[in-house]
Amino acid sequence: MRVDLSSLQGRTFDVCVIGAGVNGASAAQHLAAAGYSVLLVEKGDYGSGSSSRSSRLLHCGLRYLAPGASIFEFLRHPSRLQTALRMARLAMEARRQLVQTAPERVRPLQFHFPIWDDSVYRPWQLRLGLGLLAQLAPGDVPLGHRMLSPAEARSIPLVGGLRDWDRLQAIGAFCEYQFEWPERLCVDAVLDAERLGAVVRNYTSATKLTRRGEQWEIELGDVLAGDRATVSATLVLNMAGIWIDRVNNTSGGTRARKILGTKGIHIMVQLPPDCADKGVVTYNRRKEPLYCIPWRGMHYFGPTETVYEGNPDDIRAEDDEIEDLLAEANHLLPSLKLRRDDILFTWAGVRPLSYDPALPMGKRSRDVHDLAADGMPGVLAMTAGPVMTHRSAGTEMTEIVRKRLAPSRPAQAVDYSARRFPDNQNSPPIVDDWTEAKFADLVHAARHEHATSLVDLMFRRVGAGWTKTMGHAAADRAAEAVATVYGWDQARTRREAQSYREHLLALHRLRTDAADPLRR
Repeated sequence: MRVDLSSLQGRTFDVCVIGAGVNGASAAQHLAAAGYSVLLVEKGDYGSGSSSRSSRLLHCGLRYLAPGASIFEFLRHPSRLQTALRMARLAMEARRQLVQTAPERVRPLQFHFPIWDDSVYRPWQLRLGLGLLAQLAPGDVPLGHRMLSPAEARSIPLVGGLRDWDRLQAIGAFCEYQFEWPERLCVDAVLDAERLGAVVRNYTSATKLTRRGEQWEIELGDVLAGDRATVSATLVLNMAGIWIDRVNNTSGGTRARKILGTKGIHIMVQLPPDCADKGVVTYNRRKEPLYCIPWRGMHYFGPTETVYEGNPDDIRAEDDEIEDLLAEANHLLPSLKLRRDDILFTWAGVRPLSYDPALPMGKRSRDVHDLAADGMPGVLAMTAGPVMTHRSAGTEMTEIVRKRLAPSRPAQAVDYSARRFPDNQNSPPIVDDWTEAKFADLVHAARHEHATSLVDLMFRRVGAGWTKTMGHAAADRAAEAVATVYGWDQARTRREAQSYREHLLALHRLRTDAADPLRR
């Protein structure tokens, strides 16, 4: 289904969106709906960058209301309080919209926020923060918050294993939601953008931007085949996330820095069954956020947060980061006695935060940068856009474009609903530990959803990669199931399966004895 790159040679678009993470995909979707001719290009697969590496939470916005070392930070800097309230409001609005329009893509969890006598915050501050969020929450998707005494909370599975019960002062409980794999949200948005008339193409790199009169000339390269084409656009939206600076620099010279990346890793473990759907949010010993989050019968801990200056194309959890996070998990829940061998797999990502010399860990508020001051008129970039507010990011970018350029086509309605696979009750599941992804779904996605590899299919189309085994043992059968669709011969089919397994080992550090029964 991928559009042949040569067919784009010489074409002109109203807007070219570079980067099809969840914010870029949403921008393309909303622009196409508003009546603009849109080209969306992504140098990897849709949603394969930071969008797929997050903590997978549809945050209620509580973290935005955390002032830092002291509540007086907001009093000293009123603008930070305004920003915090704006971001919290956007989070609650996004929460409601996703729960109502794509319920298949989210699931509710019960989260618990413990306060010890040495915690960063006091019980009254947590009560105040939850109260503010509850005021922002619409009645049809409530926060469902309450404060628990330590005695009340001790019988709750997982929560009962917290450290230092003699020093616990209170526990806040509230309803949080989780994305049922955010990269699928991205694929849904891309496919809807295409339905609305956008031209979409993954594995297509924007290699050079050149200003020609009132338009931008964009040189494109096919990452897989090596083909090239040149297109033009009146406006360019640089939505490339952690690659934004790299894209800006393709216009010649070195542009002012826009991105500061902070790295976060996660570790997945198997906890007792009675812990299912129970989560904990707290701070580690460095006063950084730490979560224990349920996922498909397992739990994961994370994230970490360190400034990342490395290769944005090679991000993975390193040994020292894993050991550090494991130590924090055991400090939080000492009764678990987790060991390195208990880790099923890991993942790592880098947050595309806004660069600000005054903020060594980056600026977290979503910002849109007009790059005219950087010598790039007609180019806009978005930084620090979290997954949870991607729909409002798309509408914000569309409103900015509307002030500069009239649509060239009639407007249409956006479809936010989750794309469903055809009903195939007789098709067997791809993996035994998560029966919702079926081989028939895999074949349908191969035919209709722009996937080019088994990794694309398993992780970003059917979700079988985000399971306890990560589909390790199923790789050969999965490759064989789609070989006819792609025209793979036996050698290519074996290579796809092997490449998939190598991806699991290299990027996710998969524990193969847990993934493949034959290796136990």
